[in-house]
Amino acid sequence: MTFELGIYSFGEITTDPHTGALPTARQRLHDYAEQAVVADQVGLDVFALGEHHRSDFAVSATSVALAAIAARTNGIRLSSAVTVLSSEDPVRVFQQYATLDLISNGRAEIITGRGSYTESFPLFGYDLSQYSELFAEKLELLLAIRERNPITWSGRHRPPLREADIAPRPLQEKLPIWVAVGGTPESVVRAGRLGLPLALAIIGGALARFTPFAQLYRESAAEAGLDPDTLPLSINSPGFVAPTSQAARDLSYPYFNRGMLENFHERGRGFHTPRDAYDAQSAKPGALVVGSPQELIDKIMYQHELFGHQRLLIQLAFGGVPQKETLKAIELLGTEVAPVVRREIAARERPPSGE
Repeated sequence: MTFELGIYSFGEITTDPHTGALPTARQRLHDYAEQAVVADQVGLDVFALGEHHRSDFAVSATSVALAAIAARTNGIRLSSAVTVLSSEDPVRVFQQYATLDLISNGRAEIITGRGSYTESFPLFGYDLSQYSELFAEKLELLLAIRERNPITWSGRHRPPLREADIAPRPLQEKLPIWVAVGGTPESVVRAGRLGLPLALAIIGGALARFTPFAQLYRESAAEAGLDPDTLPLSINSPGFVAPTSQAARDLSYPYFNRGMLENFHERGRGFHTPRDAYDAQSAKPGALVVGSPQELIDKIMYQHELFGHQRLLIQLAFGGVPQKETLKAIELLGTEVAPVVRREIAARERPPSGE
């Protein structure tokens, strides 16, 4: 498959570190729609939105937001990032994304995950002590719904289904369902054994530290009798791009740091990121995809050497980088980074002449 490059957002509502202004949920939703339109126009492959259920995030009904975006775009794939399946009803998830698939003419995807934010569990009446068990069972049901209709199924955490007609059905023959992981081996093994595409979130640390997860994923698939070469792997990381390295880091750092302080406090506190640490993580060995177009190209090619992945999704402008600069970054990503990366990876994977 052609290497895919896309962007995603968690929908955070963050205080501007320079002005103190706090955007409204309405403004952020309009911003994301505009970002998706530009991403579509410049040829990016994927636009994804996360799901959160707190007042400092704008997106709780992800499929609704993506459906509005579908009406304004033509070719870009539209995905969740992620659907917190443990606290969702798989029947409703399938119906929502099948509907999105029909509206978008076959561009919908689901990226499922257990969720690093846990506010949805008490909100919808689920026990956090069953965190892993809920995800495993609900993923099983979601996959079963995708495979057959009507469906008969029973489990521990929802009423049984008896010849249930789950409608509508998507336009795509098989609605794409990815599994997102943040470094839990159990989840990596599950995705490999089920033959599901894996989205590996890398938000900090040295990239090379995460290569064992890619290896474990492919080994698990092979042990299940599947061909690992047919299973896509995505790397999902924060990033930003500007005409120069200095501009990219100077512009994005204050917003990234504020986002980590205000929107990443699931454990009761925010996380301050020192500037020198941000710059170090933005260098070639680090997790962040921040820099000039050429630096992003070099970083992505280095990633590909490590992981052999088929997709990169960048959490672009985390913390609320102003819309004007974010749209410029999307344009650079689509016009200067993506074409070169696709060409160089295609050349790298092309068999030598004569084979």
